[in-house]
Amino acid sequence: MINKFIRTYTRSVTQRRNVLPVFNRFLSNKIEDTVTHTGQKWESDDYRLVRFTNAPKQVNPNWAINLIAEVPPKEVTERVVWCDGGSGPEGHPRIYINLDKPGDHSCGYCGLRFVKKGQH
Repeated sequence: MINKFIRTYTRSVTQRRNVLPVFNRFLSNKIEDTVTHTGQKWESDDYRLVRFTNAPKQVNPNWAINLIAEVPPKEVTERVVWCDGGSGPEGHPRIYINLDKPGDHSCGYCGLRFVKKGQH
C-alpha cells in the first residue's frame, strides 16, 4: 500500500515538473517598458511587468510639463498678478504672484508663466 502511494506521488511530481518549464518560459518573455512622466522604467526581466503580458502598458506621451512649456508667458503691466487656473470649478485656489524680480514667474498650481512688460 505504501509502495502504491509512493508510485502515485512520484508520477504526479514528474507530471508537474513537465508543466513548470512551460510556465516559466511564459513569464520570462522580454517586455519593452516605456518611460512614464515620473521617470519610471523597469528592467525587461522585472517581475512587476508580468501584469502587462495580456495588454500593453498605456503611457500618455503628452506629458503636462511639456505642454505647459509650449505656452508662452503672459506679459502684464502690474507688479502683482493673480492666477486661478481658469474658470470657477475647473481651476485652483487664487494665488498672487509678485513680479518685482526680472524674468518670468510661474504659478505653483498650474505652471502658467507671467512676466512684467518693460523689464530688462
